[in-house]
Amino acid sequence: MPAPLMKIQTTPNLPPEADVVVIGAGVVGVFTAYYLARDGLKVALIEKGLVGAEQSSRNWGWCRQQNRDARELPMATKSLDLWEKLAEETGEDTGFRRCGLLYLSQDENELAGWAKWRDFAKSVGVTTHMLSQREATEHGRATGQVWKGGVFSPSDGTADPSRAVPVMARAVMSAGGTVHQNCAARGIEVSAGRVSAVVTEKGTIRTRVAVMAGGAWASSFCHQLGLRFPQASVRASILAVAPGANDLPDALHTAKISMTRRGNGGYTLAISGRARVDPTPQQFRFGREFLPMFARRWRSLAPGGLEGWRQGHENLGKWRLDGVTPMEKTRILDPKPDMKQIRLTHSRACDLIPSLRQMPISDVWAGYIDSTPDGVPAIGEIENLPGFILAAGFSGHGFGIGPGAGHLVADLITGKPPIVDPRPYRPERLSTSAWGRVADF
Repeated sequence: MPAPLMKIQTTPNLPPEADVVVIGAGVVGVFTAYYLARDGLKVALIEKGLVGAEQSSRNWGWCRQQNRDARELPMATKSLDLWEKLAEETGEDTGFRRCGLLYLSQDENELAGWAKWRDFAKSVGVTTHMLSQREATEHGRATGQVWKGGVFSPSDGTADPSRAVPVMARAVMSAGGTVHQNCAARGIEVSAGRVSAVVTEKGTIRTRVAVMAGGAWASSFCHQLGLRFPQASVRASILAVAPGANDLPDALHTAKISMTRRGNGGYTLAISGRARVDPTPQQFRFGREFLPMFARRWRSLAPGGLEGWRQGHENLGKWRLDGVTPMEKTRILDPKPDMKQIRLTHSRACDLIPSLRQMPISDVWAGYIDSTPDGVPAIGEIENLPGFILAAGFSGHGFGIGPGAGHLVADLITGKPPIVDPRPYRPERLSTSAWGRVADF
């Protein structure tokens, strides 16, 4: 079943032209469109299904600095500041709160790793607190356990995945942009070596700039243009319980279970990193590049089935601009949850916090988390196709850093000083010799 999602009304008519067309109305696409519209550009945001209906509503809702890759940390810090300003800027509530994130552990090696990150974070001005046994046990009193230690990151927080992206899409329209649901992008037209239009199922929009923010669909779209973008997805399964559990942490991570308070007072429950790898043509194509990542995570990944093949988001076929594409056949990636994992997740959560046994399961869903080989997103203009900007491969981190990523893309387009250094995110770092080359398989 789909994850809970707020539905909105969007712009009925497609514009004939725009300064920028953003493809994909997930968190990154919506924030890109928002900051472009605020800067006075004529922007059209197009979405093959519903705004925020894929991974942007299927995640935990964490907006964190804690344990970020050093390359992503500046963007995470900026994003928290942007999340905090949104309610005042837009008059819309994304559900964002700096509630702090709590990590508890019984493992000395894990605690040592967190302490090492704390020392690094301190050097770049980020505050995180290592917790002693007494402090960790007090913070985790709802578990009834004695913990060896933990971490509390007070300036981190959460937003509401069920509403954050839809309300920001409304903010795009309020700022002068247009948003179009059930309107798949079929491809790009090129004139004189650069982007000249985006072809959609409902018509063509003339533009000199197209942003590909299509999440798990990005690589197959790039493949249509002869561009090689190494991307792979895993299928994660999550559940939510109904409201009613009291005196629990707003956001808690342990090795066995992670939980987050939802906007309705219920809790999202998940096992961090646990997922299925569904074989697809794209998985085989980029298998060698992802082997190191999968090898590091072998304890938490399990072989999947044909679900990914059926969904069609990682195919290597070529489609016509005047025919039905895979995005129109699968408007929303809504894969089947792994019910074995769902049962394990619920069992672990109830063992950790017995009061959850009284709360019925309200929702169960799955989603595809797309990744790059190094776990850092690809953001930037493709050198061999001027006007085509990639913003994808967020590797499970996109929701929290969505505001900063969107702001950065808008800065690159408008020529403003970038909100963060864009160099660590350059797409060409993933395969310098492959970008611009006609795909050979």
